[in-house]
Amino acid sequence: MNTIAPQQSSEPTWLKIIRLLRWDKPEGRLILMIPALWAVFLAARATPPLLLVGVIVLGTFATSAAGCVANDLWDRDIDPQVERTRNRPLASRALSIRVGIVVGLIALVCAFILSLYLNQLSFWLCVAAVPVILLYPGAKRVFPVPQLVLSIAWGFGVLISWSAVTGSLDKATWLLWGATLCWTLGFDTVYAMSDREDDKRIGVNSSALFFGKYAPEAIAVFFAGTVFLLGWLGVVMHLRLGFWITLVLAASGWIWQYTRLRDPQLPNPAYGEMFRQNVWLGFLLLGGMIAGILI
Repeated sequence: MNTIAPQQSSEPTWLKIIRLLRWDKPEGRLILMIPALWAVFLAARATPPLLLVGVIVLGTFATSAAGCVANDLWDRDIDPQVERTRNRPLASRALSIRVGIVVGLIALVCAFILSLYLNQLSFWLCVAAVPVILLYPGAKRVFPVPQLVLSIAWGFGVLISWSAVTGSLDKATWLLWGATLCWTLGFDTVYAMSDREDDKRIGVNSSALFFGKYAPEAIAVFFAGTVFLLGWLGVVMHLRLGFWITLVLAASGWIWQYTRLRDPQLPNPAYGEMFRQNVWLGFLLLGGMIAGILI
């Protein structure tokens, strides 16, 4: 294995840590937060306690930070071979492994402290989520569709947030959980399409490689599943017109993305652009869920 010399840089350490935690790219943190916010607002019928919302927001930042560090520790020898990731602090050796471990442990401790505010069911769901979050980066080495493991990790945000309000999980919870899994499989397969050539060369798995030339169709199925399950949820929870309007708008956005993905000449930056569009679609749906209850 080739050794990589530590990167000489005038960038301050705190900025390197910000990049390690991906706080310089907030869309990835926000898209993790969205399903948790869906859950807490739906479970509380659009009026959750503000303190609980704050705990969930901070908790998603903390767990996302821990997940990013775990990912970069797993991939510190792979990332330098990928165009999109070669300048990450651990990949470029701008930060040491020891610093990465310390930062990751601090993030986990912060998440643990926040979880103490939650009820017993929510707390143990937080505990159950930790191994999934920490082991996900290894899934790409042994599992053909590692994005499914990521989707399960994302889904814990729904279960934790919903149970934090109600103390239980019911049919509506699982419909939202299923919609979150489908949505995550969709947008993260889009994201993985930008790395197909590098992943193939290195020998790691992704859903984009697994589905091959049918990846756009697989993404369309995942987004269709998201719309179906959210629609079913809307019926079960008796959500009103505002929700249905935003669901139609989101479905239209996903159809437009599918038509773009079928273009074999689509430039690589377009995949990241579509990933970021899903952040806005997620917040649009959150607004619709709130409106569907209150208006």
